[in-house]
Amino acid sequence: RLFHWNWFFSLGGYVCANTVKPLKGVKILDLTRVLAGPFATMNLGDLGAEVIKVERPGVGDDTRSWGPPFVGRESVYFLSVNRNKKSIAVNMKNPKGAKIIRELAAVSDVFVENYVPGKLAKMGLGYEDINKIAPHIVYCSITGYGQTGPKFQQAGYDSVAAAVSGLLHITGPEDGEPIRPGVAMTDLATGLYTYGAIMAGLLQRYKTGKGLHIDCNLLSSQVACLTYIAGNYLNCQKEAKRWGTAHASIVPYQVILVAPSVKIRDGRTEHGSVRLVGRLVRNLSLGSMVRFSRVCSVRMSEQTEFGPNSEHPNCVCPSLVKRSNEERLDRLGVFSLKKRRLRGYDRSL
Repeated sequence: RLFHWNWFFSLGGYVCANTVKPLKGVKILDLTRVLAGPFATMNLGDLGAEVIKVERPGVGDDTRSWGPPFVGRESVYFLSVNRNKKSIAVNMKNPKGAKIIRELAAVSDVFVENYVPGKLAKMGLGYEDINKIAPHIVYCSITGYGQTGPKFQQAGYDSVAAAVSGLLHITGPEDGEPIRPGVAMTDLATGLYTYGAIMAGLLQRYKTGKGLHIDCNLLSSQVACLTYIAGNYLNCQKEAKRWGTAHASIVPYQVILVAPSVKIRDGRTEHGSVRLVGRLVRNLSLGSMVRFSRVCSVRMSEQTEFGPNSEHPNCVCPSLVKRSNEERLDRLGVFSLKKRRLRGYDRSL
């Protein structure tokens, strides 16, 4: 086994290893590498599936060497998305190796791969090939741009798909350059869509007795995750922009500097934001700085009124400057980065 915990962190909550797992008895043949595919199959393994990971002889998955840090000779990156799996090394370019994969597929429930479209077919391992010997198989392909289209034979990379999809266009400071998120969100989103699609495929096979071919790709997954950003354009032809930590439709939302060493941030629901603004107006004597009864009715031109002024260029609420930090925080009664520092993983895990 590559990695195993008696108690493992799965799908946002702790799942006891001693409970009956929903995918117990399901066998998954995993030909994926790097992040999106291994993340999907790891989640399936967390739910009890038996995952057999196929790697290249001699080198294995690319991410085995992505470090530091390392645990022994394995990179932490590799271990983070490959727990609860078994591993075999097979040279699939060799006819004997391809035969081994077909034999394993015949006794598996799910076949997952992330090769450029057409590459496995040349080895006799494409969907049509596997479907002949295992018509029950849920065959899932993860690609950069799908099975058809002008870019379908291009390799998929998280940062490129994030740029093409529009994610980088909306990420970063308002007056700055696009910024890549701190984790490979396009890969991870694709992994989650893949995980859900495979679960649905298993349910469909239970109903029909037949397998199917699932097509997941980085570009479609990331575009789908744009949700309301894409909806704004499709319905109102409103082009998105970068807002930093602010929000195009919710005010207040951003990190707000109320004094040189005090920041507050609020990303609450509508009623929570209304209460926050009410406290700001009452306790800070802000007068008509904020004029609304519902967050959805805020005029976006007032977004800038939460910015600095000429007298206090670094502070949004100059009336707080003369107060002590504790008094400012107590009167605001909101989340403060002074009282509660942004968490690193030493505190959040």
